[in-house]
Amino acid sequence: MVALVFPGQGSQRKGMGAGLFARFPDLTRQADTVLGHSVEELCRTSGDGRLDRTEYAQPALFVVSALSYLARDPGLPEPTLLAGHSLGEYAALFAAGCFDFATGVRLVRERGALMGRAQGGGMLAVLGVDGDDVPALLAGTGARQVDVANYNTPTQTVLSGPLDELRMVSAALAERPGVRCVPVRVSAAFHSRHMRPAAQEFARFLTGFSFADPHRTVISSVTARPYGAGQVAELLSRQIESPVRWSETMTCLRERGTTELEEMGPGKVLTGLWKQRRVTGAKARAVAPAPVAVAVAGVPAAAAARTTASSAPRNTPSPVSPASPVPPASPASPVPPASVSRGPRAEELGSAEFRRDYGIRYAYLAGAMFRGIASAELVIRMGRAGLLGFFGAGGLGLDKVESALVRIKDALGPDGRYGMNLLHSIDDPAYEHAVVDLCLKHGVHDVEAAGFTQLTPAVVQFRFSGAHRDAAGRPVAVRRVLAKVSRPEVAAAFMAPAPAAILRRLTADGRLTPQEAEIAAELPVGQDICVEADSGGHTDGGAALTLLPSMIRHRDAAMARHGYGRRIRIGAAGGIGAPEAVAAAFVLGADFVLTGSVNQCSPEAGTSDAVKDILAGLDVQDTAYAPAGDMFEIGARVQVVRKGTLFAARGNKLYQLYRSHDSWESIDAGTRRSVEETYFKRPFAEVWEETRAYHLGRGRDAEIEKADRLPKHRMALAFRWYFARSVRWGLEGEPTQKVNYQIQCGPAIGAFNHVVRGTGLEDWRHRHVDLIAEHLMTGAADVLARR
Repeated sequence: MVALVFPGQGSQRKGMGAGLFARFPDLTRQADTVLGHSVEELCRTSGDGRLDRTEYAQPALFVVSALSYLARDPGLPEPTLLAGHSLGEYAALFAAGCFDFATGVRLVRERGALMGRAQGGGMLAVLGVDGDDVPALLAGTGARQVDVANYNTPTQTVLSGPLDELRMVSAALAERPGVRCVPVRVSAAFHSRHMRPAAQEFARFLTGFSFADPHRTVISSVTARPYGAGQVAELLSRQIESPVRWSETMTCLRERGTTELEEMGPGKVLTGLWKQRRVTGAKARAVAPAPVAVAVAGVPAAAAARTTASSAPRNTPSPVSPASPVPPASPASPVPPASVSRGPRAEELGSAEFRRDYGIRYAYLAGAMFRGIASAELVIRMGRAGLLGFFGAGGLGLDKVESALVRIKDALGPDGRYGMNLLHSIDDPAYEHAVVDLCLKHGVHDVEAAGFTQLTPAVVQFRFSGAHRDAAGRPVAVRRVLAKVSRPEVAAAFMAPAPAAILRRLTADGRLTPQEAEIAAELPVGQDICVEADSGGHTDGGAALTLLPSMIRHRDAAMARHGYGRRIRIGAAGGIGAPEAVAAAFVLGADFVLTGSVNQCSPEAGTSDAVKDILAGLDVQDTAYAPAGDMFEIGARVQVVRKGTLFAARGNKLYQLYRSHDSWESIDAGTRRSVEETYFKRPFAEVWEETRAYHLGRGRDAEIEKADRLPKHRMALAFRWYFARSVRWGLEGEPTQKVNYQIQCGPAIGAFNHVVRGTGLEDWRHRHVDLIAEHLMTGAADVLARR
């Protein structure tokens, strides 16, 4: 009898699925829609290494395995027995009619995302020891937090647990003759008790689905016994924290009459294990109920020892795929205990607490770029990649902000990873409150506070809305404010509790309850402070090498002064355009990094192709400073593109005219004519009428009354018209106004252009925001490993 089996993670390879996607175009489109990327392109190119990342590998493997099953020769006998190694079990259940194809993709997308976010610990393959003896041997080593993650064959077992205990186990077992220990390069202790939170979260996710019972016999890798009625959801959630009992599964298949395996999907790993295993002479392990405390969140069987020495850190043995079968041990070549150590991984850079709190793979954020340049598409793509981006709400109407919020929530779900921008509005505090009200209405948990010169009631309200005390009486804020700052006095304000005057005002207005205000007096307004150096847009032009250490010292002083129970985290932004810059930020003590300019030159960014073409051609010296349109009168500056546009020169000229003259009419006639013809492309009077209508339409009558009294203010408002229009012309790609494009950008984009020159990311059309993150973070890990 032939049993149908499906391999697990680690079996993925570049080029898998060739021919299947064209054969099943409708199903391929379904997968692309669910995943938010082209699965065919990922499999064909490996996606710059994404195919080896858990959150990408698992859905891709399911799609290829499921389509392989559908492409099976209909003339072959229909198998009655099916099994899958961990992730492969999803394809087996699909083939057994438990759920449809699109549902399967959704399930493995969530499973892969949960596993990809897990951090801490590792795995160790042990060869040459009977799997039945491993638990007793573990007890003898003194390891208390290590579990068996995989029983691949009677003499091939994979362990999972904290790295220090795995080193201890490796050292102890390496002394035994014929035993070999091989470290597995993963980011967490998969299929162990340490995955229980992920298993519980996945169990909650599964409550939104209903599953049919298998219409064929499917052997569970959790129990090594057939699925019973109503067990699909239960066993799939347990699978994440339970060992993969593949050796026992093969025994079960044999006991039910299986003489041959037909393996679907890439490779023939499971077929090889079946042939290598001398079933008749092997001790058939009695199957005990799988302990709920032992598990791996779905790292399935991989190709037999597909080691890639070129990608491993120097002086480290080639890695083994996460839960994959390992080649037979050679007594002459034991793996030394020190091999468990390795260079840093991208997943380990920065603060582990930060990654856990935000539920992200990397200590990396995509910052907000105003006017929706940090678009809903950008935020959604980041969220689906296990990362987080902030939507650029600044400068948008409330209807557009709410529409984007709804779209993001629909795409990522109510518990998705995303944040909103809260841009300080000096002349319109009501707008700030309106944005906060939208965030609270839609359940937003994270905002990036930018451009603040002082604390405002709106940002305090957001931070402490819903604050309470836990069972132990400790203060808890359910929302986070990430404050982008470049000045110590502003940082100090966000590091302190909310001022009493603001709290009194908010409670009087009914925007905070007395209990929430009480909590606000005990916690910092900003749990995370992002130090903004020489960035695009509003900037003080500071140097990260100076700012970051200074802000860390300010943080330490604030912690000592206020006695907070949790550490305020410090991040770095501005100039983050090369792996070396990311590495330097972490070496300086940053808990996380935040990018901006580099993301503006991506397919997801909400600006025109004309702007992206300009950005892709910049070098590090191609930016300049210009007046900020929203704070024109006080001389605030923004950093903008200089190459290919005259905006910086013209913006500075307008500011000089404003400083030197008390009215438009006092400027000499020749200069006025030049401004009207080359800057405005229309008469000043027409600009003023449009400006006047704009302010009156938004209830800003006081601004117009002031302009009627003060000609200098009238001139300032009209000049602001040019700054607003220059942004719009760039966003819309207006071809007749290219010389007036205002493109807010820092030198990081020039650095990134150098990094990707000659690679697949040189063309901005391939620079998806998650690939930019991957390139910078994995590159930083490589830089630190080489050093």
